Amino acid sequence: MRALTVVPGQAGSLAVTDVKDRSASTDLLLVDGIAVGVCGTDKEIAAGEYGAAPPGHERLIIGHESLGRVREAPAGSGYSPGDLVVGVVRRPDPVPCGACAHGEWDMCRNGLFTEHGIKEVDGFASQRWTIEPDHAVRLDPSLAEVGVLLEPTTVVAKAWDQVDRIGARAWFDPRTVVVTGAGPIGLLAALIGVQRGLDVHVLDRVTAGPKPTLVRDLGATYHTGPLPAVADHVGAGIIIECTGAPSVVVDSLTSTRPYGITVLTGVSSAGRHVPIDAGATNRSLVLENDVVVGSVNANMSHYRAGADVLAAADADWLGRLITRRVPLERATEAFEARPDDVKVVIDL
Repeated sequence: MRALTVVPGQAGSLAVTDVKDRSASTDLLLVDGIAVGVCGTDKEIAAGEYGAAPPGHERLIIGHESLGRVREAPAGSGYSPGDLVVGVVRRPDPVPCGACAHGEWDMCRNGLFTEHGIKEVDGFASQRWTIEPDHAVRLDPSLAEVGVLLEPTTVVAKAWDQVDRIGARAWFDPRTVVVTGAGPIGLLAALIGVQRGLDVHVLDRVTAGPKPTLVRDLGATYHTGPLPAVADHVGAGIIIECTGAPSVVVDSLTSTRPYGITVLTGVSSAGRHVPIDAGATNRSLVLENDVVVGSVNANMSHYRAGADVLAAADADWLGRLITRRVPLERATEAFEARPDDVKVVIDL
């Protein structure tokens, strides 16, 4: 069968290649791939920045934002042929650490986890793939065109879960959230905020293209000004940072109202320096009882929450997040940045 593969650590090695076909087994779902999404992590792996192939293999099948349809299912698995499914990205470490043993592999303490399409386990950018039944998530059949958005939705479902858990340390009644970045992660974070009935504001630097319209059609407000001014004007109780841009990250630390919560989901590149008044930052965080938390990956509870978010969302709006679809044989084109890209998907 055909798959999109890469030699981890080797820039320029991304290619559609022949790989060994997947077959049915007594303990794995056999899934026909429908689509995979392309994100910044995939582009960094393709650029040779990181990634690890399965032990004994040179190439890694890339792709962790999956969508497929069950072809064959083991008896008693709870799945049937035709079910629409997504594969969970991270596998718990084999030791396991305490967090992994409690189903919270997103909080793994010793780093021995593996990840489909990223670290030591093949991903989902292939015509067929297999997955353990307890590491698959069934989607509503209505999501056949947009279910590939589940994995990025889980990232922000976890971010909102962190907001709830941290806010519960005392009386907490947030009204306004600022989301930085109108890429797929930011737009999905805004979607959840709107579904929660909050006053949602999205900050990005572009003034044209699909992003401003997507934000407004969601019922949120679009901004292009500096974060401190926007957050102060709207009275942000929550900031969800989705850009990873160092200057925006620094501004987000001190731009909420008292008892504010800032969740960092964007990953910054090392070596970028911006000035920061550490004393003023510390003073603001302490005197206002603020919290800043980093959040990455997701566990099964976040996948289920994300599936509920997508099922409750407007399907047409979700479909407009996917601005470009590329067939598998031209999959490398999905890694080329284009001005109006929001989410690019490879059709399998």
